[in-house]
Amino acid sequence: MRVDKYLWCVRLFKTRSVATKACSAEKVRLNDEIIKPSKELKVGDTVALKEPPIWRTFLVIDIPKSRVGAKLVPELMKETTSEEDLRELEVVQRMNSESRSFGIFGRPTKRHRRDLDSFKGG
Repeated sequence: MRVDKYLWCVRLFKTRSVATKACSAEKVRLNDEIIKPSKELKVGDTVALKEPPIWRTFLVIDIPKSRVGAKLVPELMKETTSEEDLRELEVVQRMNSESRSFGIFGRPTKRHRRDLDSFKGG
């Protein structure tokens, strides 16, 4: 089965086109190699997805015939990402959500930097 189709079937991506774009943008690895969306996948392969700042890794247990329900996903794949990486991802996501609640999105603009500097007394 194609990698992009597998990622969509096991509900790691909402649509197949989003999965294809992620593969094309080098955010998906198969057995530690950057791949194209059409690369064939087999049982026992390791798939890694880039979720900044970490790579989440999954072991392919079985290949479905079509998209499956959320309850059946653990029978098809197993997450092998280390606990440290998952904690780091959680911290980054929490920081981003807190920043959004303050109205901060991404890097500060020049105006925001000036406001921060004047607030700090500099």
